[in-house]
Amino acid sequence: QLVPLDRDHLESARSLVATYLTQFPLHPLFSLDEFAHVFLPRPDVIDCFIRVDPNDDTKVTDLISFYHLPSTVIGNDKHSTLKAAYSFYNVATTVSLFDLMRDALICAKRVGMDVFNALNIMENDSFLSDLKFGIGDGHLQYYIYNWRTPDMLAGDIGLVLL
Repeated sequence: QLVPLDRDHLESARSLVATYLTQFPLHPLFSLDEFAHVFLPRPDVIDCFIRVDPNDDTKVTDLISFYHLPSTVIGNDKHSTLKAAYSFYNVATTVSLFDLMRDALICAKRVGMDVFNALNIMENDSFLSDLKFGIGDGHLQYYIYNWRTPDMLAGDIGLVLL
């Protein structure tokens, strides 16, 4: 069962994400305060859901997060806003990433999202096709000033910029 992230689970959730991100050559390091600011759910800004170990209610085992980025719909009398969710950081340890992301789609729909977007970074390629994500018409490119990094593939990047 997924529940919204709360302050009682911040350290465990931060540790889970930090451990997961170490597999990617380019990834952020979140302090506890930064993690709280970025991941604690805020209406119409960010949602973060966790699964807690049934044998240890202090241990977060899985995490999904997505941020909200609404767009104005022009020239439509029925709809004025398209509510888009953007996949943020997701960590699966007790279920497959496919199953966790299927749950993310359900959670996003339940909070009123119209569309769910995900980049092909980290391990996202493993579920995009099977969950019927359509390929977009653009490519996101990162140019990071004053950082010397080697050339990387999309799967090497563990950084999602807002």
